[in-house]
Amino acid sequence: MLTIRFDRLGVQPGDLVLDAGAGFGRHAFELARRGANVVALDYAAEEVVGTRAVFGAMLDGGEIEADRYVGVLRGDATRLAFADDSFDRVITSEVLEHIQADVDAIAELVRVLKPGGTFAATVPTWFPEKINWMLSDEYHAPKSVGGHVRIYTATELKAKLRSAGLEVLGSHHAHALHSPYWWLKCAVGPRRTDSRAVNAYQKMLEWEIVNQPAGMKLLERGLAPALGKSFIVYGRKPERTS
Repeated sequence: MLTIRFDRLGVQPGDLVLDAGAGFGRHAFELARRGANVVALDYAAEEVVGTRAVFGAMLDGGEIEADRYVGVLRGDATRLAFADDSFDRVITSEVLEHIQADVDAIAELVRVLKPGGTFAATVPTWFPEKINWMLSDEYHAPKSVGGHVRIYTATELKAKLRSAGLEVLGSHHAHALHSPYWWLKCAVGPRRTDSRAVNAYQKMLEWEIVNQPAGMKLLERGLAPALGKSFIVYGRKPERTS
């Protein structure tokens, strides 16, 4: 299940791409399949181990070429260990809402992006996220399941990207069908695993992701602008002028 549209990002075979906060690697794996050379970074050690293992399996199975896998690293997005202007594309998905020093993280992500390179960030959409916060303090407490420390408005996120030096190219919403799932989960308690309603909805989402029925795609497309759980913004780092 992808949140970022790689055609809008302009990903080309051979691009060097940083996935900052890669999690279990869903975007990183698809980037490699499309011929990009991928560096996946995450703060959580267990995510790094898991992503390395999947990349290893992809290489062993011949699903990707060896050059596509550059590395999976543990690191802090507010202090990146890369030189200026290193990457053709930089993405960060559902990460900034977890970081207290989000302005520092955005500045670092832009610093390592090449002039002319493109950037994509996704965060929870304001309206669905506000409902989650209203339903459950546990959801957004920094040390709990969600660990979200802020709710972005579209204006705030775009302003922070522009302040870091990016030209904002566009935006959209995604995953409308996931918003009711999280409302249910927050209503019963984010840590609970015995809710019949939550478990049934989860099975439906898993079925939809695997089978991608046409009717569900149409429903998702129609609801996304209002209920999409994720808000995605695309940007470009301007070329330097002499």
